[in-house]
Amino acid sequence: MARVLVITNRKGGTGKTSTSVNLAAEFAARGERVLLVDLDTQGHCAIGLGIRVGKGEPTVHDLFASGQPLLPALRQSAWENLHLLPADQLFEHGSGSRDELLLRRALADEGLHARYDLIILDTPPSLDILLLAALYAADRVLVPFLPHFLAGEGVRQLARVLFRVASGSANPQLRLLGFLPVMCDARIGLHRQVTGGVSQQFGASRLLGCVRTDIRLAESFAAGKPLRYYAPKSRAAEDYAAVAETIGGRWG
Repeated sequence: MARVLVITNRKGGTGKTSTSVNLAAEFAARGERVLLVDLDTQGHCAIGLGIRVGKGEPTVHDLFASGQPLLPALRQSAWENLHLLPADQLFEHGSGSRDELLLRRALADEGLHARYDLIILDTPPSLDILLLAALYAADRVLVPFLPHFLAGEGVRQLARVLFRVASGSANPQLRLLGFLPVMCDARIGLHRQVTGGVSQQFGASRLLGCVRTDIRLAESFAAGKPLRYYAPKSRAAEDYAAVAETIGGRWG
């Protein structure tokens, strides 16, 4: 039975997709069967894995637009154990099904829970059916954030949404795995201040290390490769490997 991890933040530009792609690659390299599901219509997960999605090809958003099954959209990456359900860049947020449990049922009914060890859901920042469907399908939530002034407000907004989902009857097993500061620099006072504020509000144990600022991260997306394959000795590659180790230890 797959563990399902949703990577999300209500604020855009917080490293959700970078974290999703690179953690998926890390766990796959450790021998886990990993499915990366791109619910963000920017479609950047496919870019990060070097996968081209042609016009009219099946995507995960076909499930929400017209109830199409997920399996036809499944794509094998260039790396063993790592598959992708790509996004549809033309899908309009707010359109299609309003069924918050649609994704959870599809993952179970189409045998994807049995086929994979880990399913990672990359989400859009907007509070719409795509984000809610991901939260209702997940077991744990990871929140990457930039250590900037507005980060705290985005985290607080998301915390309210998580409480709403976890306190209901549909997905009471949903738990917060932790927060991950990205593009951080401990030499910058504001970064230390913001990260310390999150730690104080939610507990130091909720912080899962950090991912340091590294130009190699942007370069790796341009090359269509996760960091561990593009620049395995880079700072960010080392940091994502450490985060994967921490998550594996905490979540079993």
